[in-house]
Amino acid sequence: MSHRSAINVPELQLRQLEKQLDYRFLKPELLLQALTHRSVGAVNNERLEFLGDSILNFTAAAALYEVMADADEGTLSRYRALLVKGDTLAEIANELGLFDLLILGEGELKSGGHRRKSTLADSVEAIIGAVYLDSGMEPATRLVNKLLASRLANLPKPDELKDPKTRLQEYMQKEGLELPVYELIGTYGKAHEQQFEVSCLVADQQLTKGIGSSRRRAEQEAAAKMLNQLS
Repeated sequence: MSHRSAINVPELQLRQLEKQLDYRFLKPELLLQALTHRSVGAVNNERLEFLGDSILNFTAAAALYEVMADADEGTLSRYRALLVKGDTLAEIANELGLFDLLILGEGELKSGGHRRKSTLADSVEAIIGAVYLDSGMEPATRLVNKLLASRLANLPKPDELKDPKTRLQEYMQKEGLELPVYELIGTYGKAHEQQFEVSCLVADQQLTKGIGSSRRRAEQEAAAKMLNQLS
């Protein structure tokens, strides 16, 4: 399918999506809008995404508050960040098959926008916002709980929530060693899809390298490799 207009979204696929969401829209045009990228025109999913983001964060926080009675604020915040981050939402979008339903402008389509993590994540938030406008807070909350259910049931241990750079720093401090040094090796690719390569050097001259879509991601990958190397 072309992903270019609402006309090209088969009714059968929309009904299948509603089945997966366990929700039937009273106003189907809201679902179509939630799937419409800003590259299409003025009527798109950005405002719905704004609503959905707020509902998602609140509902995730409320769910964590219930299931983690002994967790402090910092721990709860880290778990919430894990549940609502872009990578997690993109995974949910792929599970729902949204990449095959997104309505994109021609330029966005040609650049692979239907596979872009940020676009996929935005569409999940927009769908949550659309459900809220269609039927209110209770169905929207129910949807969020459904989408997060398997992840809430399989939360990692608190120590695993800390990013690799933080864990590596804590490890070095515990061992009485100098902190790691990160250096940018190079930047590759076109502006909209750049890759950064970064090195991580520790006091004993051990070196690892990481590559990511941002310098921070590359540093995290290099730190993760260093942790594996040291352990």
